[in-house]
Amino acid sequence: MDINTTKKLNNGVEIPYLGFGTLRSKDNEETVNAVRWAIDAGYRHIDTAAGYGNEKSVGQGIRASGINRKKMFVTTKLKPDEDMLPGAQMKAFEKSLDLLQLDYIDLYLIHWPVAGKTLQAWEGMEAIYKSGRARAIGVFNFTERHFVELFRNAKIKPAVNQIELHPHLSQQSLVRYCETEGIACEAWSPLGGDGGKLLDDPALNKIAGKYGKSIAQVILRWNLQNGIITIPKSIHQTRIVDNANLYDFELLADEMKTINALDQDSRRFGRDPNTLNF
Repeated sequence: MDINTTKKLNNGVEIPYLGFGTLRSKDNEETVNAVRWAIDAGYRHIDTAAGYGNEKSVGQGIRASGINRKKMFVTTKLKPDEDMLPGAQMKAFEKSLDLLQLDYIDLYLIHWPVAGKTLQAWEGMEAIYKSGRARAIGVFNFTERHFVELFRNAKIKPAVNQIELHPHLSQQSLVRYCETEGIACEAWSPLGGDGGKLLDDPALNKIAGKYGKSIAQVILRWNLQNGIITIPKSIHQTRIVDNANLYDFELLADEMKTINALDQDSRRFGRDPNTLNF
């Protein structure tokens, strides 16, 4: 495994296991630089969203890198607002394309399940996929019950479910369910997010010391070895580079078990899709 290792989605599209996230990054030069640094460090997978408000800067960062577009995998997301209304998806998608200054998106996600709107929005997502301008479509923070509802009418199965996933919330049951359905899981906030204490965990610190790595690197490596697509985020060049330096060590089976045992089941740092109301 190296930074170019990919996972084949259920429609045959290849997605890099390691990506670069832009959650909470602003639409400014800081984000342009962060994206460019990530690409310079070897990342070929960039994740953004209309709801982040930074698509323009993300697109600028991709262009500033000088990389061939065909070598990049770019994800963005449909906002969970009026863009979920019937017939609104194509317009929202085209706005994202315009801001990113791209001709197509590699992965387009519904950004959160919204009661009463998700099924109709998925029809629009399917139309976008059929247009050929999104190579794959998927969802964000769907639980099993959300999938059961979606599958009642869906003609195209989601390729990806992007979920909050880290050692304190490993979501093993949901991951197994998605695997059974042929849906790839992707971790957002893989390091625990703001307010988390993962980076101070003594068990993780012991493993990190053994390999001469940071706790963040150990967590990211754990995700990759579990077969989880992973998108760490930073605006600092050193951390961006460090977060990609994951391929000169491998966690042992007992170390994987130690990290798996840190799961606290419902320890979320982001919003809960089971209780969220828009």
